[in-house]
Amino acid sequence: MSDIIIDFLMAFLVGGAICAIAQVLINLTKLTAGKILVYFLLAGVLLQAFGVYEYLVNIGGAGATVPISGFGYLLANGAIKGAKEGLFGALTGGISAAAMGISAAIVFGYFFALIFKPKSKKN
Repeated sequence: MSDIIIDFLMAFLVGGAICAIAQVLINLTKLTAGKILVYFLLAGVLLQAFGVYEYLVNIGGAGATVPISGFGYLLANGAIKGAKEGLFGALTGGISAAAMGISAAIVFGYFFALIFKPKSKKN
């Protein structure tokens, strides 16, 4: 029982730290949300390229894989594994690794678009 609680706590701490960094960037800089998302995605790729993000995933589990930096980690990890098969594997490995998540996002996005009526945000 205590192992589960520790796993939840570590996921909360790692994921919370990633989100806290994003909130600090939002509050203290003039970066847009889109730029911050791209920077976090690239940070996940770069950290995995140096083997650092794998350490965060081992400690924080879903706390490290759910944020957008986790998607960067997934793409880089797939490309690294695909590179063992050659250049084509390196180019397609990231997309292959993320195919399920991308497919789910498309399918669920489509179904929610059918259910709800999107409206423009009024300023």
